[in-house]
Amino acid sequence: MAPMGIRLSPLGMAVFCLLGLGVLYHLYSGFLAGRFAFFMLSEPAAGGPEAPRGSAPAGAVDLRELLAVSVLAAVRGGEEVKRVREGNVLNEKAKGKTREGAEEKLTSGDLLSNRKMFYLLKGAFPGVQINSEEHVDAADQETVSWDRSIPEDIKKKIQPTEVPAESVTVWIDPLDATQEYTEDLRQYVTTMVCVAVNGKPVIGVIHKPFSAYTAWAMVNGGSNVKARSSYNEKTPRIIVSRSHAGKVEQVARQTFGNKTVIIPAGGAGYKVLALLDVAEKNQEEADVYIHVTYIKKWDICAGNAVLRALGGHMTTLAGEEISYTGSDGNEGGLIASINMNHKALIEKLPNLEKTSRK
Repeated sequence: MAPMGIRLSPLGMAVFCLLGLGVLYHLYSGFLAGRFAFFMLSEPAAGGPEAPRGSAPAGAVDLRELLAVSVLAAVRGGEEVKRVREGNVLNEKAKGKTREGAEEKLTSGDLLSNRKMFYLLKGAFPGVQINSEEHVDAADQETVSWDRSIPEDIKKKIQPTEVPAESVTVWIDPLDATQEYTEDLRQYVTTMVCVAVNGKPVIGVIHKPFSAYTAWAMVNGGSNVKARSSYNEKTPRIIVSRSHAGKVEQVARQTFGNKTVIIPAGGAGYKVLALLDVAEKNQEEADVYIHVTYIKKWDICAGNAVLRALGGHMTTLAGEEISYTGSDGNEGGLIASINMNHKALIEKLPNLEKTSRK
């Protein structure tokens, strides 16, 4: 019943309802049109062009596109690394110490590579979390564009794969092996990009600036690199950091015998490539990669992704999977292998896990 003194006519009620429907149509028509457009564009016609990245649903990213821009970022960063080293204007300085007390160095190569890589990736995928070894100063911001082109080898091997943007974390190492870079040991230097989805490494790119060699791989996708045809499990060649080769050598020779070869090397990217079939004259070959101290995730994520994509393994020394979310460090050391019994390796080297906790 209407309040006293007010009478509602049927015509008035009809007009009021029509006005309400008009407001609702105005609010939701844009939303519905957008969803319809996404539905039409996300399924390209047979033989027709692929939909551009802008056609992806809000909050989604295409891993094939992210792989393509990651390769470009590693190469662009590598150009800066090479230019600075060849110009011999490193502007080297200390940025702190490692947990073992070794001095960590920073150069113009680190900073300029980081700037190129970070802003290229951020410009292409602004909604994705990017973690980098070096600090990104807003005052140094620059526009680094991507033309959305995808290299033919990636197009042939990788299918478009969309994932929610919030599930993605990108890890950048703009200059791996800075110590060796300052010593002009160029063969160890790499630039790396890794894409993790829900903490699991899915895309890995390792680029060698001084030889222009680039390895990339995507889990459940494809790669431009492969495992070697054979590995030695009885007396493996073990590649380790130059700074603590002695720790690994003692335990490894107790396990595998005095003929075990220990290869001291710089750079986590270089060490992973040592496990693979890489046609590089300055690239050593190894059967197992071991690290016994704390290490940052941007150092190892790309290599972990490449090994996973090829059927290999990278775990802590205790055999645990490494998660690429949360903190930026890995506490439990690591052991990496491919086409070997990874679990058996871990069981043979129990004392290494104890060494990593010291």
